[in-house]
Amino acid sequence: MERDELIKAAREKAHRLYEGRDTPHHSCGIALAETFGRETAPYQALRRGGITGCGECGAVVGARMVIGELLGDPDPTGGVTPPLRGAMVDFESKLRGRIDRGEAPGADLICNTLTGQFAEFRSPERAAFCTRLVTEVAGLVAEAVRGQTETLSITYVEDAPG
Repeated sequence: MERDELIKAAREKAHRLYEGRDTPHHSCGIALAETFGRETAPYQALRRGGITGCGECGAVVGARMVIGELLGDPDPTGGVTPPLRGAMVDFESKLRGRIDRGEAPGADLICNTLTGQFAEFRSPERAAFCTRLVTEVAGLVAEAVRGQTETLSITYVEDAPG
């Protein structure tokens, strides 16, 4: 898959998983994990900013975890691999400039800050905002990882088992 196709596929898959129209809704972290073929259980803790809303956006934290899983050294005592460092530098350098924070005050990416601009958390407006955020973050991950390796691939939702 060419770089631009890969980024588009990652964005589309994450969008569909989070949006919940074609598939059941997947939380932000889980949508990132599934987009990149990762086990989802640990990503459940990222839902709503670490369950409490007090932590960073689950999509952002999930993105960092996905990049680490894909490019990190599997040896727990190993150092940071050059591809991991390169991808994280790329991801972090683009993140704040590419994420639409809407009317959220300040520059932080805390879930409660981002979602606090909506009177109702379960509103369609907040869901659409978070869907856009998850979509953009997935594209950033694909872009950062692909910049370090040619082996990344995305399975489209309709091609995924179950």
